[in-house]
Amino acid sequence: MCGILAIFGCTDNSHAKRSRVIELSRRLRHRGPDWSGLHSHEDCYLAHQRLAIVDPTSGDQPLYNEDKTIVVAVNGEIYNHKELREKLKSHQFRTESDCEVIAHLYEEYGENFVDMLDGMFSFVLLDTRDKSFIAARDAIGITPLYMGWGLDGSIWFSSEMKALSDDCERFVSFLPGHIYSSKNGGLRRWYNPPWFSETIPSTPYDPLVLRKAFEKAVVKRLMTDVPFGVLLSGGLDSSLVAAVASRYLADTEAGRQWGSQLHTFCVGLKGSPDLKAAREVADYIGTRHHEFHFTVQEGIDALEEVIYHVETYDVTTIRASTPMFLMSRKIKSLGVKMVLSGEGSDEIFGGYLYFHKAPNKEEFHQETCRKIKALHLYDCLRANKSTSAWGVEARVPFLDKEFINIAMNIDPEWKMIRPDLGRIEKWVVRNAFDDDQNPYLPKHILYRQKEQFSDGVGYSWIDGLKDHANSQVSDSMLANASFVYPHNTPTTKEGYYYRTIFERYFPKAAARETVPGGPSVACSTAKAVEWDAAWSKNLDPSGRAALGVHEAAYEVKEI
Repeated sequence: MCGILAIFGCTDNSHAKRSRVIELSRRLRHRGPDWSGLHSHEDCYLAHQRLAIVDPTSGDQPLYNEDKTIVVAVNGEIYNHKELREKLKSHQFRTESDCEVIAHLYEEYGENFVDMLDGMFSFVLLDTRDKSFIAARDAIGITPLYMGWGLDGSIWFSSEMKALSDDCERFVSFLPGHIYSSKNGGLRRWYNPPWFSETIPSTPYDPLVLRKAFEKAVVKRLMTDVPFGVLLSGGLDSSLVAAVASRYLADTEAGRQWGSQLHTFCVGLKGSPDLKAAREVADYIGTRHHEFHFTVQEGIDALEEVIYHVETYDVTTIRASTPMFLMSRKIKSLGVKMVLSGEGSDEIFGGYLYFHKAPNKEEFHQETCRKIKALHLYDCLRANKSTSAWGVEARVPFLDKEFINIAMNIDPEWKMIRPDLGRIEKWVVRNAFDDDQNPYLPKHILYRQKEQFSDGVGYSWIDGLKDHANSQVSDSMLANASFVYPHNTPTTKEGYYYRTIFERYFPKAAARETVPGGPSVACSTAKAVEWDAAWSKNLDPSGRAALGVHEAAYEVKEI
């Protein structure tokens, strides 16, 4: 991951303004500690903080076309850049960077090239010939991007809120799958897959098609010139990523460069469910496994840093971000700069335990669509910013564009949780990789019940957070929460505690409005809370709040 900051239309283009841009860009240096670049053209500035993953020696940014009239700053990876270069043979490339194709694609196709990109990205491009500019974000919002407006009429773009929150009067999270064009004015959606309309698909389930699509998604993400590994919690999703990566690594350029034994990483409280399961998976697939422990107190001590980096006060995001933040620091200390992770599967396949209560396939499918559309506010934000805080890049194969299209085109009847047919959550994925001849995983891991990351690192982690919040927030503070925080009013002491920290770093109304709200149980949307009357009395994002579903569910409290 890298950090980008771009400003267009500044009334002040003095040396002082340039110094201010450099100062603000430094707030993103954790994302890109390897190089800093800045291009200025009249009243336009493009600043970049680089984390070098592909072509570390010559791929410094901003990047340019042949005559430097097109300037681009990119955060992300373009996995099909070699194929795209084949379409651009008349162009001269300056570097081996995967991101340089963006400048040449714009030169060749104008603004209508974004859908040609296969990858995760946020970028800002300046055409100095007419001072027009565009900004775009990947289909799902794997990479973060914010857009802001200054009182002087300037327009700002930044990978994180902290670089523009002081200088912009208003700012918002840039919508995934959208492009902003200064020529056309405003945002338009470039990503228009069939599932976006939420119409119910009818394609029969084909386990081999699903398996091959996922294997392809994993292998393409092994594009790297630096050491890498896989985040392995021992749950289904991360275990499948690790199993597929391990199986195909030796045949890749990355395997030839860095060795064919995959490195895997896990974090948890001592004795946690994830640590035990991850060790078993690592032994089974033969990885070089690294196990990191943390204590509840160490997690609590990191909360302020976590909230500053992740830029949210959402309870479940902070619960899960903290162990990931601590693990990323350890991973970076080993010299690793890129990891594969398992985010996205639960949204695509209805893996959260509350999906057990989906009343029919139509509501099941519509909920998965809603979950995918909101990923940029939750799991994508967590995975990206928790790792980027320490200069580590997280790649997510389940959110591959092609894989999503195949998975979301399956008749949702196949995804429904049907105990009468022996189908637990995410059965279509489990079945696709249930190969007795050449097994990917042990059966009991392949069919392990879903654990949300914040639960799987150790149940006492969430209990410890609640206890700490109870000691910091009084009953009267919570009773008056609606007066102190009228927007997205916290309903628990834990939520109130996180909110106070967030507001200290990001006090503007625009900042608090970037965080979603509403009732949720076990990570559901507000709509899905309606599926079970008992849930409305037990609104907690932990998987254990799925009463009657999770094996270690909370006890029902009589009111």
